[in-house]
Amino acid sequence: MATAASSGGVSDHQYVSVKLESPRLAALDLAPHLFGSHPAAGSWDPTKALPMERAAAAIWELSCVLPSRHETLDFKLLLKPKADSSECIVEEGPNRPLGCGSNQVEMTDAVFKLTEKDSLECKVWVETEMLSPFDLAASWKAHQENLQPSRVRGTYDVVMNTETEARDENDFASGLELDLEKYVVPTTPNMGSGVVYAANLTENPRSLLDTGISPNNLIKGDAPLNHYANTKKDVDGRHTPSQEEQKAVFVDRGVGSPRFARPTNETVSTSNIKQDSEAKLGMPAAEGAVAAAAVADQMYGPKEDRKLVIVLVGLPARGKTFTAAKLTRYLRWLGHETKHFNVGKYRRLKHGTNQTADFFRGDNKEGVEARNEVAALAMEDMLSWMEEGGQVGICDATNSTRSRRNMLMKMAEGKCKIIFVETICNDQDVLERNIRLKVQQSPDYAEQTDFEAGVRDFKERLAYYEKVYEPVDEGSYIKMIDMVSGNGGQLQINNISGYLPGRIVFFLVNCHLTPRPILLTRHGESLDNVRGRIGGDSSLSEVGEVYSRKLASFVEKRLKSERTASIWTSTLQRTILTAQPIIGFPKIQWRALDEINAGVCDGMTYDEVKKNKPEEYESRRKDKLRYRYPRGESYLDVIQRLEPVIIELERQRAPVVVIAHQAVLRSLYAYFADKPLEEVPKIEIPLHTIIEIKMGVTGVEEKRYKLMDAVNPTAEV
Repeated sequence: MATAASSGGVSDHQYVSVKLESPRLAALDLAPHLFGSHPAAGSWDPTKALPMERAAAAIWELSCVLPSRHETLDFKLLLKPKADSSECIVEEGPNRPLGCGSNQVEMTDAVFKLTEKDSLECKVWVETEMLSPFDLAASWKAHQENLQPSRVRGTYDVVMNTETEARDENDFASGLELDLEKYVVPTTPNMGSGVVYAANLTENPRSLLDTGISPNNLIKGDAPLNHYANTKKDVDGRHTPSQEEQKAVFVDRGVGSPRFARPTNETVSTSNIKQDSEAKLGMPAAEGAVAAAAVADQMYGPKEDRKLVIVLVGLPARGKTFTAAKLTRYLRWLGHETKHFNVGKYRRLKHGTNQTADFFRGDNKEGVEARNEVAALAMEDMLSWMEEGGQVGICDATNSTRSRRNMLMKMAEGKCKIIFVETICNDQDVLERNIRLKVQQSPDYAEQTDFEAGVRDFKERLAYYEKVYEPVDEGSYIKMIDMVSGNGGQLQINNISGYLPGRIVFFLVNCHLTPRPILLTRHGESLDNVRGRIGGDSSLSEVGEVYSRKLASFVEKRLKSERTASIWTSTLQRTILTAQPIIGFPKIQWRALDEINAGVCDGMTYDEVKKNKPEEYESRRKDKLRYRYPRGESYLDVIQRLEPVIIELERQRAPVVVIAHQAVLRSLYAYFADKPLEEVPKIEIPLHTIIEIKMGVTGVEEKRYKLMDAVNPTAEV
């Protein structure tokens, strides 16, 4: 067995996050604020208190980095009416002290006296962590060479490969007042929302759909079935694919990357003949490491190794569904046909949403049989889906006993390989937060009007699971121990081998639950945009320069309380110039963020390509995802080189602003929005628009800001 431990480094900077939770506050016309000698506020004047940003349905947060060796500070929370900020309600009790040089999470209560007879109680978490230089910049050397007093609240800036000269008072960016909400534009309808319980977005239980219950109804708490259905009848009576569906399944088949297979009746250019030959042989059409590993597994590995089932194991509220959802999105983005099967969804469809904690007792024979039955149904659905071309199935349930896990292994024998992923959390503060979020979101408590009663019921259910829980010590497994918060932890692996399992381990070690925004934007309009030319390395047009200044004002206002944020650009000058007016944040250049390589077509217009290279133009038009420019790249190539960027975005705890190019941002956005690969080249990423992706324990949310219209909205690729 191999063990890997991850932990943060030590430096003189201290990360501070203050979170407030109150389901009731969400319904009141009050907004939480923070004030005091805390550097983020800097004043005991309530009119200068900083607003806390909404991180979830009932959670608000404010975070910052304290300067080195700061003195003991204190602060308080207050509520301001949204309509009239002149009046405020300060929390009862003494000031909250904030020491230095410690890593801890402290949970307390805050009481606000609304009226003589009515008080509001809120949960408050204060998290502090010492930051390593690697969290502030790319290396300690860069940190030392570029350390300089910040122009924002006495913290420090680390500047990489860019200059940050002070602005004049009359400069455009510093003088521009932006009302952020003024620029909000509608988002795409299919983007995930943080208010949707992740399990509701999983695979629909097709083995139960012949009962006449709509999968949408299980969220509304429909009545359960009268008795347990016969398992064989459910399996034999499941949906049979139509000819069109079978055809679609055939097109999507493949070993390493099922979605990369191409319909055999499609005409292609000579540059793609090799990919077509591989598709006909059942080999992946992806390039690089994914294809090489998949071909090797097909040639040398046993048949069941081509199919993989990830079985989640762990007590409730340990982040299993969160982990399963992230893994599903990541593997789909890499091109592996992946589906997330949530056993709780099967249970709610078959037995209703009103089960009390008694249903989950280990000595409740009928309850145990019912839960094992729905687990078997989910596994049967997964195996049937794999027979139709699926590659990676994720079984999301507690699976907390050896007998349950043995049942799943027997069902999978000779059909697929099983890897157990066990999530273990010993942090009581994290568990308390997860329990409350679970009760807020889960359909199991949708009809529970008393929130605290729901919390008590869930804790009782949890106690029943703890009595019979048996940790994983069999087969191939990955244990994630105290890793959910990103504050260190331990990853243990046993009997793990192969390319895909290795990628899964690498991904999991970099995941955490800390909410933070990621801002995606194309560079300002370039001279080649104006000319309609592909690729190149031109500078900005006058319109693009205006956008760069507006973007700087936007970033400084949007991230004013996020002093650990960083700016990422490509190595091409149009992104570097767009980032240049932004001050107060480190800037890092990534070659992986460079625009798609147009090869011999670089610098041409699309009319010139159509006229001079008609075969290439036609091939690209028919299959933009797989088409590779001669001596250049395809979208699939871009996705492969962006994997390290995705891993680092997952690892980051602070906000990141990514200034890049259309094809690159399409690929990154497809990951967060869980878009099918076929849709990647069609995703709209307009110029002069900021896409804000909010990542956190509740899911992924999106907001768009259009700062200005593009005069020449010509696409780059």
